[in-house]
Amino acid sequence: MKRSIVFGTRGSDLALWQTEFVKEALAKHYPELGFEIRVIETAGDRILNTAISKIGSPGLFATEIEDALLAGEIDLAVHSLKDLPTVQPDGLKVAAVVVREMPNEVFISKKYSSIHDLPADAVVATGSLRRRSQLLNHRPDLRTIEIRGNVPTRIAKVYDREIDGLILAFAGVHRLGMDKYIREIVPTETILPSAGQAAIAVEIRKDDTELASIVSAINDLSIAKCVFAERAFLHRLDGGCQAPIGALATLDGDDILVRGFAGDLDGTEVIRGSLRGNAAEPTIVGTALAEIFEDKGVERILERAKSDLAASDLEVI
Repeated sequence: MKRSIVFGTRGSDLALWQTEFVKEALAKHYPELGFEIRVIETAGDRILNTAISKIGSPGLFATEIEDALLAGEIDLAVHSLKDLPTVQPDGLKVAAVVVREMPNEVFISKKYSSIHDLPADAVVATGSLRRRSQLLNHRPDLRTIEIRGNVPTRIAKVYDREIDGLILAFAGVHRLGMDKYIREIVPTETILPSAGQAAIAVEIRKDDTELASIVSAINDLSIAKCVFAERAFLHRLDGGCQAPIGALATLDGDDILVRGFAGDLDGTEVIRGSLRGNAAEPTIVGTALAEIFEDKGVERILERAKSDLAASDLEVI
């Protein structure tokens, strides 16, 4: 087999780490292949002074990369799966889910050892409506502020401005070797992660059967089942990665357990639930849990969240 594979990725430290990880995994199976990494700037990389939730693009960190993939400028794309819209462009597919780190959030602070230790009226930075909703549901006496930038930039901003705390995904902090800043690994009972959080996705063109065969060597079927269940839940609720929706699936033998969350912006009205089903049908289980949420009135809650977001003026640091 003689082929050189061109990878497309964002240029952040974390995106490049993930791309190198995928490249090395493929090289172990196919040492004869050549590899090239091409950095592509996305809208999310360019627009840094606006809250992610205010931009409104479902492919904020993926569209330009997917366009390059469709145009044949790259052969495959490496994404943080949580940033990939649940509806992909015609002609593309997720061909492999490579690895998943612990999906929990982490709490970072100069002063406080945990969310529990924060005093009333403390300010916590987050770039996610999902984190904000769950945090304020857990601690309604706190205040939140929007933050933008990559992992090192966000940590630096919080330390320089002496913000009381910051919520980030464990995976990004850990993969960049910045564990020393972690004060608490937040239980998923407190903040449920985003669908697909901490998983790396490999996206290719559907008609590239040779590359599909190649990347299948690094696909983790167990992880894939879990993240596809989570994405099915998110898709049914018509929520992008910016909506206040969380999901986490785990395997237990032949079963899969899917847990879900949806709430308003301030965490005053939330729905939590879980559903166990056949692990061989993960998307069916994820969709069925979303239907339970629909029966509980989730559409009204999410519509109110969308309306409140449009009317709000989010301060961004």
